[in-house]
Amino acid sequence: MLGPVELRDADRLLAAARALLGEHTVVHRKAAAALDKVRLDAARAQLESVPISRLKDVTDGRLRVATLESSGYTTVRQVLEASAYRLQLLPGIGARTAGHIHAAARQLERAAADAASVRIDVEHHDQAVTDLVIALHGLVRVGPDLPRALDAARDLEGRLGPLLAAARPARSRLRMWFTLPKRRQQARDALAEISGLLDTSQETPLLLAQVTTDLLRPPASDLEAWTDFESRSPEYFGLLTELAGEPLPTGETSLPGDLAAKVGGQPLDDTRRRVSLRGYQAFGARFALAQERVIIGDEMGLGKSIEAIAVMAHLAAKGATHFLVTCPTSVLINWVREVESRSTLRAHPLHGPDRLAAQQEWERQGGVAVATLDSLHRLDTKAVPGLLVVDEAHYVKNPQAKRSQTVASWCGRVDRVLFLTGTPMENRVEDFRVLVSYLRPELAAALRNSDMVAGAQAFRKAVAPVYLRRNQQDVLAELPDRVDADEWVEFSGADFTAYRRAVADGNFMAMRRAAYAEPATSAKLKRLLELVEDAEANGLKVVVFSYFRAVLACVQAELDGRAHGPLSGDVGAARRQQVVDEFTAAKGHAVLLSQVQAGGVGLNLQAASVVILCEPQVKPSMENQAIGRAHRMGQVRKVQVHRLLTVDSVDQRMLNILHRKSRLFDAYARRSDLAESAADAVDISEQTLARQVVEEEQRRLLDRGDTAD
Repeated sequence: MLGPVELRDADRLLAAARALLGEHTVVHRKAAAALDKVRLDAARAQLESVPISRLKDVTDGRLRVATLESSGYTTVRQVLEASAYRLQLLPGIGARTAGHIHAAARQLERAAADAASVRIDVEHHDQAVTDLVIALHGLVRVGPDLPRALDAARDLEGRLGPLLAAARPARSRLRMWFTLPKRRQQARDALAEISGLLDTSQETPLLLAQVTTDLLRPPASDLEAWTDFESRSPEYFGLLTELAGEPLPTGETSLPGDLAAKVGGQPLDDTRRRVSLRGYQAFGARFALAQERVIIGDEMGLGKSIEAIAVMAHLAAKGATHFLVTCPTSVLINWVREVESRSTLRAHPLHGPDRLAAQQEWERQGGVAVATLDSLHRLDTKAVPGLLVVDEAHYVKNPQAKRSQTVASWCGRVDRVLFLTGTPMENRVEDFRVLVSYLRPELAAALRNSDMVAGAQAFRKAVAPVYLRRNQQDVLAELPDRVDADEWVEFSGADFTAYRRAVADGNFMAMRRAAYAEPATSAKLKRLLELVEDAEANGLKVVVFSYFRAVLACVQAELDGRAHGPLSGDVGAARRQQVVDEFTAAKGHAVLLSQVQAGGVGLNLQAASVVILCEPQVKPSMENQAIGRAHRMGQVRKVQVHRLLTVDSVDQRMLNILHRKSRLFDAYARRSDLAESAADAVDISEQTLARQVVEEEQRRLLDRGDTAD
């Protein structure tokens, strides 16, 4: 039987649980009140343009507003800001009518506030928004332990309170002696349950104390709160969605009803995870767990890696020990960081001179092995991962490539496989089918036979059991606007000479970079420098993308050493991440130069809010990935995207052709179901595009009589 000491421990544990719940309620209510103030302010601003005639709609026409209109009142906001006394001074309006007018106006105000979408803008914020950020900071700073602590506290309050009440006679031998036998047995049973609770809750007192202490901290200063918001805004917006009482977007509507129900009922253990999930991220993780072998094709910047880590953390909590992630070299370091910061799992980079030692440690201790796609074939191990994650899975769409064959082999060895890619299909629907074939060969065979020729809608319905995609506009209502600007310039004389020579030679790559052939007179370069100067004047960070190292070298020379990078294919993963970290940490304005194929994959560049593309890219996905590095979850500023384009050149031809590629992707893969498009998916490979562009430009210049010197 438990003694007085153990019962006192139970009393203290229950008191700690109630203290945590009480403090959380106080902080949560402050945040809710701050949110309500911001929403009411937004409602008042909206009602500035709502005519007072709408007051009649609220009262089914019973309220007459002619007197208000004739007295100069035109908007609902004016009515709200007028006192009842002022309204009663108007002819024909008494105290009762004034009350009805105010009640109707407040009803519209409340409806507008409930519908108001709160967007926190770091560049333009008033005191009400600052108060909201400070209030949210009080909850966010507690960290990912808060949900777990709250669950533990609620569980203890629900179970331990009644048990201690039932065990009250056992606090005294004398009281037990005089207690009726049935009540005495209830006390003994309660003591046994309390003992079990104490045994399984040994770490809970420390967790409750730490979280309660964090909740009791004094409010942050304006500067501290805003600085923290900029560094981890996704956590603030996730909490904001909860406070607003809005349903968390998940992407569930893209799945058939029975499959959505199956996914919704899938448990998701968070004990090995160190990050809270957005609603759609939790749904994605459950989808992967429920279906076991899937593609998550969420758009760039939505946190696919976090969903994969959530799946691994759940499986680890259920007993799985070994996991394998394979990815491009450029993101290997980022994966190691993410795994160890977002979960309690140990990451083992199977790369570089210590690769074999890291592999042996992984085999002995378990955890997450991270190998590059091109080195995966060298991984010889008897360990069977509980999950294989293939990041940027579109890199294995060619079944003839060695890395594709290696991934296919590993897919055959592992029960659970998760493909991550924002661009599952770049040129042909067949690319998509190849990815599906690694996971579900029988489904891929069915796609070949019928659904691919039946059209986009039938195709998406057929792949629903294996494919889930959410787009930014579907799930990130708080994402700042993206403003796209096409910056058209004309060739300078020297550039045009270089361009005509490249066209005559049929040199596609030389045609694409000809606008930078003579830096001193380059119109594109001049416009780029103007954009950089404008960003500098506004304290904004800029990332400049080009396919060509020579173009980046040209830009770097003109910036006279003021740029970070350039990032290119020959910059190692660790150094690449170091450059990005230095760029992010720089105070105020900074410029990062990057090859689009190096910086467009895996790196997080949301410190930049200005993106400059030096030329069109051969694939829509390449440009989208690059922009998605900046316009992603965590971005708190409006993102400006500037495309530098030369009139009457290869740029215009490429845009026309690539637009057709984008339509193909939109039809088959941008959404998980329901859209309309033609069924003919025509391949436009890079070689085909280059040949087509060169031929069109040769014909155009010949028709104009322009020939190379």
